[in-house]
Amino acid sequence: MIIEPSPTNACFGCGGANSRGMRLAFEQDDATRRIRCIFRAEAEYQGGPGFVHGGIIATLLDEVMGKVNRFHNLRAVTAELSVEYLRPVPVDEDLVVEGWEVERKGRNLYHAGEIRDASSIVLARGKGRFVEIDPSRYYAENDARKQQADSPLEI
Repeated sequence: MIIEPSPTNACFGCGGANSRGMRLAFEQDDATRRIRCIFRAEAEYQGGPGFVHGGIIATLLDEVMGKVNRFHNLRAVTAELSVEYLRPVPVDEDLVVEGWEVERKGRNLYHAGEIRDASSIVLARGKGRFVEIDPSRYYAENDARKQQADSPLEI
């Protein structure tokens, strides 16, 4: 199954409504229970000359690991993220980004991910802890905060 960027989602990584976002599309492999993405980082995503910025590498890993929650049909937010930068990640080359579940303990979901080059050499690894949320409560609280921030201050 292909997970395309939603045209109403403003997420920097996977949303389609963010004109400056990455607009990542993913493949959900139900047989292996893995999420994959092929991504080519253009020069706008570089840190040092010719190499992808470390924050973009972290974003790719966070996004692919976050999509692993789909196998449980739940919503979860990133609580912890660690990245191992093993080799420089080149711009203008196809990258394979893959994520999978490691374990689940109650509301905590532990995932892992990798970024590989076209030769399957692992360039970066990530580990993440995601916490399951109640979407109706989360979005209601977020909407209330936004309304409060948008209202004029009374003196």
